[in-house]
Amino acid sequence: VRDDEIWRIRETQRSNLVEVVRARTLAAHRGRGASTSELDWLDELLDPRVLTIGFARRFASYKRATLLLSQQDRLEALLLDAQRPVQFIFAGKAHPADETGKEMIRELVQFAADPRIRHRFAFVENYDIALARAMYRGCDIWLNNPRRPEEACGTSGEKAALNGALNLSISDGWWDEMADADNGWTIASAEAYTDLEQRDKVEADSLFDLLERKVVPLFYEHRDGPGPRNWVHKVKQSLVSLGPRVTASRMVRQYVEELYEPTAHRADHMNGDGHARARVLASFKARVRHNWSSVAVDLVEGDVRAGDLGAKRVVTAQVRLGALDPDDVTVQLVHGPVGPTDEIGDRTIAAMAHDGDAGNGAHRFRGEFACELSGRYGFTVRVVPRHTDLREPLELGCVAWAN
Repeated sequence: VRDDEIWRIRETQRSNLVEVVRARTLAAHRGRGASTSELDWLDELLDPRVLTIGFARRFASYKRATLLLSQQDRLEALLLDAQRPVQFIFAGKAHPADETGKEMIRELVQFAADPRIRHRFAFVENYDIALARAMYRGCDIWLNNPRRPEEACGTSGEKAALNGALNLSISDGWWDEMADADNGWTIASAEAYTDLEQRDKVEADSLFDLLERKVVPLFYEHRDGPGPRNWVHKVKQSLVSLGPRVTASRMVRQYVEELYEPTAHRADHMNGDGHARARVLASFKARVRHNWSSVAVDLVEGDVRAGDLGAKRVVTAQVRLGALDPDDVTVQLVHGPVGPTDEIGDRTIAAMAHDGDAGNGAHRFRGEFACELSGRYGFTVRVVPRHTDLREPLELGCVAWAN
């Protein structure tokens, strides 16, 4: 598809969205008894030629609908820029019992009522499927700024992507899995901050930096024809990389292939021969739960000196198993880059080999890893149950970590 054709469609859908918002806002004000003279300004509400950013979802506290309002000077500078203005459309509902969510809506409505900026900032009432459809089609940017990792999925961004909108989001939910450098923008997540106010400030800074330095300049870059060619290329990349992955058919296929069919086969397997394997597994689970309190990692030893990139390190551990046998457990070596609060981030997990009896009821285990990344690198050891018919070693909730 030609770039100019995609740009024409995007502009048409943006214009349609502007008309929808104007019509709904007019109806809402008239419903509250506003006079015709009081509503003249609605003819200037939003501009079909301006970069349009949408935020439409349930108003829950962790979704931080009012994060933009935390830096109103920067927000107003974006809205009122004479050469490269930005406009925002907010919509959504709060649960009737969620007072925090309702307060967020009140703050947005109050901000949108300011005569200086009301033509660039709209909160649309009575969010429904029809409005959602218009926003998915007409917004240039779909904004999502929850506190990671509280977003379950964020499927509104998937639907926006299918309609040619670009995502600007925290790396959470589906965006954590599917974002790359070319199909949208990722807001930095400051999870290391325990102070939520400070964390919100850092992440708001990242959001505004992206808008000011990346998003707005790209949208208004008209160098090679009637539309912003590089913006359109990013839209194409979003459609190509995300389109096949955010469809319902892909989701249903994965559920069938990765969950439903394996579960059906497993049920047949476990229920055969008078439920023999199920009985054995149930007995194993009961025995592990009864004896797990005596499982402990007594000692972990390994070379912790600085070393060359890629150098292998051997780790040994002494583990007490109580009444359990080495065949009942898997001793795992967990290793990876170390973050600012000494947590192991992008961890790799490998099984350690049983290396004999260590005496006094303990067993030795041995494993090795290579430091494939520069910087601080760490390791630890944990013990989990092991059985051929366990669907997942952590399903019993029995894990013993080294101190």
